Amino acid sequence: MITQVTSGIKVSVETFYRPDQSNPLLNQYVFAYRITITNNSDFSVQLRRRHWFIIDSSATNREVEGEGVVGELPILGTGESYQYVSGCNLDSELGKMYGTYLMERLIDKKQFYVRIPEFQMIVPYKLN
Repeated sequence: MITQVTSGIKVSVETFYRPDQSNPLLNQYVFAYRITITNNSDFSVQLRRRHWFIIDSSATNREVEGEGVVGELPILGTGESYQYVSGCNLDSELGKMYGTYLMERLIDKKQFYVRIPEFQMIVPYKLN
């Protein structure tokens, strides 16, 4: 698990290769990732936006930006966590993702960015 803390907000990431949804013969590799966001700050916050950078070893670079995560705009009180699972398709057996969440403190509407740590997506047989 990879973890990073920004302004008291901890973001942890776990990745999983999905062979049942992948087709290596067509260079289609599917990965799932589980994100856990924990609010260790002194304020309740709401996740407003996400911005992802996705890079694979075939030199394909993509950016994904939008409101919330998996259709939600979660609110986290002090000490609370929020977890979701999403996925990513790659054209190669190796890739990575990283990015930011735009968070908003509920008490004063101040917005700030939280870093999503860089994590790798690697087909398991490449690790042997």
